[in-house]
Amino acid sequence: MSDPVQEGSTKPSRVTRRPHGLGRGLSALLGEVAQEESIAATPQEGASNKSVQAIDISRISGHPDQPRRQFDEQALQELADSIARRGVIQPIVVRPLAGGGYQIVAGERRWRAAQRAQLHRIPAIVREFDDAETLEVALVENIQRQDLNPMEEAQAYARLIAEYGHSQEALGRLMGKSRSHVANLVRLLDLPVAVQQAVRDGQMSMGHARALIGLDDAETIARQIIDKGLSVREVEALVQRAKKTASGKSGSGSAAGNGVSRDADIAAIERHLADILGLKVQIGFTKAGAGTVTLHYSTLDQLDMLCQRLSGEPI
Repeated sequence: MSDPVQEGSTKPSRVTRRPHGLGRGLSALLGEVAQEESIAATPQEGASNKSVQAIDISRISGHPDQPRRQFDEQALQELADSIARRGVIQPIVVRPLAGGGYQIVAGERRWRAAQRAQLHRIPAIVREFDDAETLEVALVENIQRQDLNPMEEAQAYARLIAEYGHSQEALGRLMGKSRSHVANLVRLLDLPVAVQQAVRDGQMSMGHARALIGLDDAETIARQIIDKGLSVREVEALVQRAKKTASGKSGSGSAAGNGVSRDADIAAIERHLADILGLKVQIGFTKAGAGTVTLHYSTLDQLDMLCQRLSGEPI
């Protein structure tokens, strides 16, 4: 099969690297790449496209921190069959490596499928991206294509927060998501490893997993979810009963019905505060009406965000 494009010799323009944070904005970077991809996919008659190069597949490597870890085998084979017939229509995006060769920024699925289709070269846009931009572009591409499972998305957010200093609110703006969406996903990383794996494997949804955050017996309930096919509402009711059993012994001590109602109200408040703050929240109370509110954080970024919110400063 002939390769879709001819390799160009024009050196790609260099992107100014950011010292940290969002800098010039990922939207600008993505806009430039998207424009080049559009031109490459629909070239003008008689025009030569110097922004896209045909690069030997053997010179390209996947990114070790690619947010997407799981690839559907059937869908990948279907794409390979399509590429074998029509070639790669949309170029991948790569960045040059200091030691030679290239690393994928966006389009790893197309690259894998092209290998299956036994192509020797693949059309690619070569751009200079730093590590933070590479992860951001890969994350945005996968989210826009809805290719990530919740745990993959959560891990990518957590890495951008921990290693590149992004706040949850800034990430929400960057990805076109709410801050609470980012916070709730990052909280999934507090779950036991076995529960996280169940979410990765599609055995339970993000809604199921959220209900289990902070529970000592999360793995036991997760097994019930999988074995019995429990709905999210059924899980939330099960969790409320478990919390009532644990806290009701030291609860109001008055009418049982009133204690049950109060426990349900407290659980609702805990969930509401957790959604707002993106942190695990626990509320304890006594018969006299006094109590405590405990906020759990797992990263320094979360602590910083909490301090800023409590002090009234903008994030």
